[in-house]
Amino acid sequence: MRIIRVLYLVLLAGISVSCKKEKPGQTPVRNYKQEMKNFVQDISAWAHTIDPGFMVIPQNGHELITVDGKLQGDLDLTYLAAIDGQGREDLIFGYNGDDVESPTWIQGDVGFYLQKAQLYDKVILVTDYCYTPSKMDTSYSRNHRNGFISFSASHRNLDNIPAYPVTPFEVNNLVINRLDSIHNFLYLLDPESLGSKTDFITTVKNTNYDMLITDLFMNNTAFTPSDMEELKIKKNGGVRLLFVYMSIGEAEDYRYYWDANWKINPPSWLKGENPDWQGNYKVAYWEKSWQDLIFGNDESYLKKILNAGFDGVYLDIIDAFEYFEEKGE
Repeated sequence: MRIIRVLYLVLLAGISVSCKKEKPGQTPVRNYKQEMKNFVQDISAWAHTIDPGFMVIPQNGHELITVDGKLQGDLDLTYLAAIDGQGREDLIFGYNGDDVESPTWIQGDVGFYLQKAQLYDKVILVTDYCYTPSKMDTSYSRNHRNGFISFSASHRNLDNIPAYPVTPFEVNNLVINRLDSIHNFLYLLDPESLGSKTDFITTVKNTNYDMLITDLFMNNTAFTPSDMEELKIKKNGGVRLLFVYMSIGEAEDYRYYWDANWKINPPSWLKGENPDWQGNYKVAYWEKSWQDLIFGNDESYLKKILNAGFDGVYLDIIDAFEYFEEKGE
């Protein structure tokens, strides 16, 4: 029996570290979890009107897979029907620092949220932050044992292709056109760190990862369908999936949509700056004016992603609901 199964039984006995309780008599201003679910579901539905095969994977915010946000809760089948997988950072390594093993309650509690999503045939992608080869091996082996697809990132900024392992975990030359066919993935959010766009494409083409998650832009210019055709081909002749990162719980002041006047006269949805990531700002993600920047029209971020020809989107800052549950509007 897996160690993680034992942790699950302990958690069910009464330990639920991640579930925040409301004070007696306290009424939330709004249901922040449900607002995020609605946002993700609307993104998925709109994308499918343009490309029925387009895939959506939220990163973190694993509590949303149950109706009440609790580990013991029933699966939220409406939400799960809108997504194709579930991403998670820091499951085995990285929660308390790079190359540091995550606490047992993270591995147990969060791990079982992810396994509940697996019950509905969702592919689980884990990004662990570690750089010692033995710990990277541990990350891959533990995640694999749980049925999760993982990437051991040696840089927190996701700006490099790790030198170890030399070849991707369970490398293969398959034609990958389904999410449930991948054996590994590469998470590379700063393509400019590899030089020019040509350099980036060449570098990625010389790898055998089954899936790439990257940014839409390079040098402030969006990747094109012809770029996608090149990036799809693995070095060994196989074909990979291409996903693009998009933050929907924070606004980033280096994005094309940013208005410099917002720092003086911010829109109603723009909230406080993230102290850990300069230039990233919390947003009232339920407000239509923010959502209009993300999806639903020809000028939206998601439409640019669809125009480029990506296979899917990797949604970040899904757990923004935690900020508002703590602080309110």
